[in-house]
Amino acid sequence: MKKWENHCIMLFETTKFSLSTVHIYCQIIIVSILFADKSFLSCVLSLLTLPMELNHSVNEFILFGLTQDILKEKIVFVVFLFLYLATLLANSLILITIRFSRTLGSPMYFFLFYLSLADSCFSTSTAPRLIINAISGNKVISYNECMTQIFVVHFFGCMATLVLILMSFDRYVAICKPLRYTIIMNQQVCGALVILAWVGSCIHSSAQIFLALKLPFCGPNVIDHYFCDLQPLLKLACMDTYVINLLIVFNSGAIRMVSFIILLISYTFILHSLSNKSAEGRRKALSTCTSHIIVIILFFVPCIFTYTRPPITFPMDKMVAVFYTIGTPLLNPLIYTLRNSEVKNAIRKLWFNKL
Repeated sequence: MKKWENHCIMLFETTKFSLSTVHIYCQIIIVSILFADKSFLSCVLSLLTLPMELNHSVNEFILFGLTQDILKEKIVFVVFLFLYLATLLANSLILITIRFSRTLGSPMYFFLFYLSLADSCFSTSTAPRLIINAISGNKVISYNECMTQIFVVHFFGCMATLVLILMSFDRYVAICKPLRYTIIMNQQVCGALVILAWVGSCIHSSAQIFLALKLPFCGPNVIDHYFCDLQPLLKLACMDTYVINLLIVFNSGAIRMVSFIILLISYTFILHSLSNKSAEGRRKALSTCTSHIIVIILFFVPCIFTYTRPPITFPMDKMVAVFYTIGTPLLNPLIYTLRNSEVKNAIRKLWFNKL
């Protein structure tokens, strides 16, 4: 692990990132190596070796943040530090429980493991910088660091989207095709589906970074947001961004919208098929599906609001972004834990019986 961290830091030092940001992104990569498919590493390394052509006169940006009031900045620091630590704790609890529990070996928990991993990294891609900026007052972010943040945010955001689709597919097969469930959702198939999700996320985030690198910047460099994203960057570009905005809507917006529709249709079929189940089976399946539907709505509605419209600023934009980048990764493990008796029992057996 230390070898990977040293190698990672050496690569990031060539881009002149701040030391805190170096460690944040390196930890994301290291966690992904330890828990998931190594295709993400090659994807990130290809980004680091990608020549970022400076077709602009702006070498750094200033993140406006959530507020400019000094007192409110301190409140932001305390509140979001608590939320971020709670997110890491809750998702780590699920990761470790699923990893070492003998009772959570079904495909649903296999996919839940990767959802918690994606949520942890997704929150880490934005929350630490927001917290550091709030306490230090230094809101400068370099061009290369900004581009890398766009890549990481969209990678793990897309990863969470695709894993939610896999979870809905798993529930569909389990409820609508119960006799063939173990054949269809075997270990090899589940592993291949997760690898496809990693690859798809890399393709999506690479497309986003390609669009970002095409934007020329020659004037104002204040980003009216607390993290780098394509929508606020479009307003700073020295060019007509109509076509690029259409591509962003097609890439990010369409992915979220189509995924949301697919998920709603799949759960409609699932809920319809519950009429043929016994009362006990219907109750258990309905509890699981309700948790999934709540997570889907909480994640997709803010994303669709953000990425399926022109780059127009609304007063609620930042709070909507806070909800899906920091709020949802915290709510997901709470929803799955509080509404799932199997997870609660596994946590109790793994953690409290040993105390």
